[in-house]
Amino acid sequence: MAARIRLRRLGAKKRPTFRFVVTDSRMPRDGRFIEILGSYNPIEKPATVKILEEKMTHWLNQGAIPSDTVMSLLKQVGFLKKYETMKKGGDISGITISETITERKKKRKSKKEAKETKETKAEA
Repeated sequence: MAARIRLRRLGAKKRPTFRFVVTDSRMPRDGRFIEILGSYNPIEKPATVKILEEKMTHWLNQGAIPSDTVMSLLKQVGFLKKYETMKKGGDISGITISETITERKKKRKSKKEAKETKETKAEA
């Protein structure tokens, strides 16, 4: 069995919340899972992430492979840095895990670019 750590969607329509779960890689996204490892709420501003560190560490040591999205969230929170330091035998007492994720800045067009695109659309 290939264990994966991935997100399971919960919540109402257009109001998603997610759980970090360990599951067999053959199971569907919201299908049967083995254990809950934390939660992620992207609706709150800033987005919140709660990780059960002991369980997450246990499953990573067992060989569970995180999905790309989970890996990204773990990096942003600082858990991966702490986990890698712990694996190397370093001191982890100074490393803290954040419970929020900063929101990415939205790409905005400058006034000049907006004017140019408007003119090209008008010509066509």
